[in-house]
Amino acid sequence: MTYDWLAGLVLLAALYLMVRLGYFLVFKVPVLQRTREFNREQDAIKMATQKYPPMVKASLKVGLWTNVAFFLVLAPLVVTLEARPVWRCLVDVVLILAVFDFFYYLAHRFLLHGVPYFKRVHAVHHQVHDPTYIDGLYVHPLETFIGQSLFIGSAFGLGALFGPFHVGSVAAAYMFYVQLNSLNHVHVDLPYFPYKYLDYFTTKHAIHHIDMSKGNFSTITMLYDYALGTLD
Repeated sequence: MTYDWLAGLVLLAALYLMVRLGYFLVFKVPVLQRTREFNREQDAIKMATQKYPPMVKASLKVGLWTNVAFFLVLAPLVVTLEARPVWRCLVDVVLILAVFDFFYYLAHRFLLHGVPYFKRVHAVHHQVHDPTYIDGLYVHPLETFIGQSLFIGSAFGLGALFGPFHVGSVAAAYMFYVQLNSLNHVHVDLPYFPYKYLDYFTTKHAIHHIDMSKGNFSTITMLYDYALGTLD
């Protein structure tokens, strides 16, 4: 593996532009603007309590340092600026997300819901029975580290095994990973086209939050829950 510092910098720039452009376009849609406003109102109420700010701050701090390690140390070893066909880039995005979601499913089901110590760690997040956007960050720092490490391990491991990914593929995969992990906590009431799947996706995760005996362990799609019989 070669440390490509330029590809690493381009990866950061591409990710920043994707996120900024995505927010700009998404919130031009009136119904999505209203959804954001509702979630912000509920988030403000939660952040006014004593328990939310320190946990959110700790989770963000761990997330920051985990990302620094990935983007400055590991990612430049498995990304490249060499041209790739569009189909290959799309396949790589799907591959990274599918592998990550599989390992996240296993960790969520058998570690965070199965091992007593980690179940207590995960119980912090499960205090919330009516999740809104901020609850994607109301997570024990150890759980934040586990989730991000699973994505980093999936991207880095696949790149080490099969050769470097184009920077656009890793940027897109990371953007989808972060945004979908946040979106599954957003309160959404849009049960109609073209938002029906988003409504379904967030409803399933809200069901998971009801108590720790519920299913729906995936975080990107419900595919593994459906395949392994834990779709609730």
